[in-house]
Amino acid sequence: MYKEQILKALQEVCHPGRQNRSIVELGMVSDIHEEQDSVVITLAFPKRRDPLTEYLVGATRACLIRNFPQLKSEVRTVVLEESQPKKKVNELDFSQLENVKHIIGIASGKGGVGKSTVAVNLAIALARAGYKVGLADADVYGPSVPTMTATQGLTPDAVEENGGTWILPVEKYGVKWMSIGYFASEEQALIWRGPMACNALKQMILQVKWGELDFLLIDMPPGTGDIHISLVGDIPMESAVIVTTPQKVALADVLKGVNMFRNENVNRRILGLVENMSWFTPAEHPQERYYIFGKDGGAQMARNLDLELLAQIPLVQSVRESLDKGEPIALYSGVDAEAYLKLAAKVAELA
Repeated sequence: MYKEQILKALQEVCHPGRQNRSIVELGMVSDIHEEQDSVVITLAFPKRRDPLTEYLVGATRACLIRNFPQLKSEVRTVVLEESQPKKKVNELDFSQLENVKHIIGIASGKGGVGKSTVAVNLAIALARAGYKVGLADADVYGPSVPTMTATQGLTPDAVEENGGTWILPVEKYGVKWMSIGYFASEEQALIWRGPMACNALKQMILQVKWGELDFLLIDMPPGTGDIHISLVGDIPMESAVIVTTPQKVALADVLKGVNMFRNENVNRRILGLVENMSWFTPAEHPQERYYIFGKDGGAQMARNLDLELLAQIPLVQSVRESLDKGEPIALYSGVDAEAYLKLAAKVAELA
């Protein structure tokens, strides 16, 4: 009953790696099965696993929910012309990380503490110090790297090499960037369950041609759920930096993040704590400090947890303005930029 309508609707689902042609035009919709109030869509992929599989599955499901809310929808995948033995389910390809010296997670116990701001500026500060740097934006539900770096609207290219397909990261400000935000429009909601989000994250890291890097920073989603445990368990992340703000409600969640990394089943080294928004400094009065979120809460928490306080980052209006323009503050000079340069030196020393 709905087949023609569904095919028409699915024309809006485009493959970013295939010149933004629709999955219908590419012949990827291999089957539409209807049963009363439900529909099952099967997407067909070539023998080489498409690095955007999880994205296309999520985008297809979102399209169905948006256009046919009365139907229960399911999206399945099938691989055509499989000429080589399938890899084991848990077998991951780490070949693109062989030339990456240090993989560091940037984490926080809760959202709203400026974790992505710290991650982006730290990446640029490390690049300014002469290091080769990449950053993977692992926040699949709220990717912010494209906006913060003014790279939104760009679509990474893909290359075929050694029997695999690899995504080329976006390069700007001396850093290699990768984000799920490059493959979804700003208004598109990604409706992904936990396992689908986990697989998408792994693709955003493992199927990217990073090349030689001194540091690969992973901007992790806020919190300590299944996605984080899966990500840390499957990605060879050697250490982490925890970001917080001074107020008590943020510090209470820091303990959860620290305990996750210190759990015997995770066991990743924590380089230290970054206290963000430590104080407010008006641009016209650079020597003044107003502790609007409390004073030295992060420093006290670091002492209590036997962690090093890596940096105290001031809250300056220019930080927000620069990120809105896609020009992170670490590109410039000033007390705020200097804080990130010092943080970068500290991270490089401890890594």
